[in-house]
Amino acid sequence: MKKILVTVVLGIAVTAAANHAALLAQTATPQPSATPAQTQTPAPATPAQGQTPAAAPAPSGQAPAPAAAQPVIKDATEYNAYMGALQQKDPAAQISGFEAYLAQYPNSVMKVAVLQTLMQDYQQTGNQQKTLDAATKLVAVDPTNERALFLLAYMDRLAAQSAGPDAQQKLADAKKYAQAGLDNLPKFAKPDGTSDADFQKMKDSMTGVFNAALGLAAFADHDYDTARKDLKAAIDASPESQKDFTLIYAMTQAYVPPKPPDPKFPADPLSSAWYNARASVLAPSPQYQQSFEKYAKSQYVRFHGGDDGWNDFLAAAKAGPGPIPTVKPAPTPAEQAHTMAAAGDPTQMDFAQWEFILSNGAQADQDLVWNAIKGKGVKLQGTVIKASATELQIAASLDDIDAKQADVTLTFETPIVKLHIPKEGAALEYFVGVPASYTPNPFMMTMEKGELPKPKTAAPAHHKPAAN
Repeated sequence: MKKILVTVVLGIAVTAAANHAALLAQTATPQPSATPAQTQTPAPATPAQGQTPAAAPAPSGQAPAPAAAQPVIKDATEYNAYMGALQQKDPAAQISGFEAYLAQYPNSVMKVAVLQTLMQDYQQTGNQQKTLDAATKLVAVDPTNERALFLLAYMDRLAAQSAGPDAQQKLADAKKYAQAGLDNLPKFAKPDGTSDADFQKMKDSMTGVFNAALGLAAFADHDYDTARKDLKAAIDASPESQKDFTLIYAMTQAYVPPKPPDPKFPADPLSSAWYNARASVLAPSPQYQQSFEKYAKSQYVRFHGGDDGWNDFLAAAKAGPGPIPTVKPAPTPAEQAHTMAAAGDPTQMDFAQWEFILSNGAQADQDLVWNAIKGKGVKLQGTVIKASATELQIAASLDDIDAKQADVTLTFETPIVKLHIPKEGAALEYFVGVPASYTPNPFMMTMEKGELPKPKTAAPAHHKPAAN
């Protein structure tokens, strides 16, 4: 199947990232208060949305009683520098103020609050690299900061998908941040002023991003089972994820059978058909849509055994994200063998039909065929695989002839004259034998009392009369 260009995938992914970022910005967590000791500074105005609120200062000579577990700036000069940056309404001015503050006070008790504000400001101004830098510094001092983990997991995943020289490292980083974010998510407290519905929407978005990074990392490690589980969790996390083409595309790749085949990751053609059908709906161009749809149909037929019902299956994929419709699987080999055995007289079947039933059928179906042909002479055609004076190994079915694999052992009561032993690879006009026994797998039928066409006698030579 034709692969989608990475640039197209990334273009869509960046749009999705913007949507996630907007959600987080709408539900920004208020930062801890910074209360100075023994200073007198006018109380700040109410901060704009996204800014860090600060407590009013205490009267001169009186140290305030800070809220439990809240940081306290004890130096008045530092406090004024902090408040000066905080009260800036313009994000660029606030960035400048807080960067200067951190440079002067690198170990401030407000470092977490400042870094979180810087991360939000850089995100608001569209400076992606600085946003990531702030998020990385924030996680270093606050390893459970959910917003920073979210952004790092998402953006490192995108960087890894770009297939740059550091893609492997970026994917490893994305996995690290995603696992930390997922582990910490149950303890993530609802921000003040956030509705229950918005908070759930935020957590669903985070769940999708974290599982997406984990799924892509598992796929890169050839752990297809984990990749499928994590990617499905990412897709199912939210309505936005269900329409995220980058996730659906990754899922189509997770269901491509590994080469060489790996029994730990069996093929799942129905799921492959579904996610490729969904990709055909979400793909960015008609060319890609047709490619995905064609592959989806081939996987559907592989699972179902025919294309009946395909149009309904595709319509379901176009209508919504799931669940995967119920589709009847193709008959099993045993079911096919039963139908074949019940269809007619076994003595009128060809050798390939006998082989299929005797290899795949239930015991009753095998007995039905075998009792009908055992001990009766049959005349067949085939190709010699191996030959001796007392025994021929013959391929009698077309599949085994193509595979150069014997499925008949023909024995002779009287050894063949050495001159008349067939050569290996020779096509026999016919051979005759009496079925005596068989083994189902690998299939081999032993026939006794073998007969071959009589050797053709050479025509006598004619000599010209001698000249007088």
